[in-house]
Amino acid sequence: QVQLVESGGGLVQPGESLTLSCAASPSNSNLDIMGWHRQAPGKARELVAFITNRDITHIADIGKGRFTISRDAAKNTVYLQMNGLKPEDTAVYYCNGVRYSSEREDYWGQGARVTVSS
Repeated sequence: QVQLVESGGGLVQPGESLTLSCAASPSNSNLDIMGWHRQAPGKARELVAFITNRDITHIADIGKGRFTISRDAAKNTVYLQMNGLKPEDTAVYYCNGVRYSSEREDYWGQGARVTVSS
């Protein structure tokens, strides 16, 4: 099976930047899509961004103009660069991987906490 491990979360002040990383294992996981979702207390989990194995990207409105998603295929790693962070960005950010084989398979990391506060 596939394991996803996030890193890079922490406490930042409003307006600052933070980059999250997600490493997939094993190296031959062959994920078709990797992305990020987030969940704040009392709210539903929502899509933040995704990138396909053809490097097609999508940023949800909540991060458009501020967030960038990228990947390093050789390292089986996806990154989420977050600029201009706001208090409302405070949430647990989950890495997600999708593989289409005989059926759709979804994999999730344990989550990385991001707190934006002065």
